[in-house]
Amino acid sequence: MPVTGIGGVFFRAQDPEALKAWYKEHLGVAMDGWDPWQQQAGPTVFMPSSADTDQFPAAKQWMLNYRVEDLDGMKTELRAAGIEVTTNPEWDTPETGKFAHIHDPEGNRIELWEPPVE
Repeated sequence: MPVTGIGGVFFRAQDPEALKAWYKEHLGVAMDGWDPWQQQAGPTVFMPSSADTDQFPAAKQWMLNYRVEDLDGMKTELRAAGIEVTTNPEWDTPETGKFAHIHDPEGNRIELWEPPVE
């Protein structure tokens, strides 16, 4: 019997309350315990990376990737809020979509992904 989806992502934080507030304000992701954020249906990639990947910092064991519908609009909003947004034209392809990276206040890299239009 296979699993039916990801039920949660749990990670350590120096200041959990401040981090929850940041995710809600800037990404719209509510981290309210048993009143969970409801994501839209769509693809979820669950994949290990090689130990020497440069996709995220060597000191981190994971990276969150969030699907977004309007990456350009989100980048504008994040930059207006003083959040550094990194892009690279080499990351974007018609087959995989468009990508951007940001960091939360505790230095965790977050990948924003606008999947290609089907």
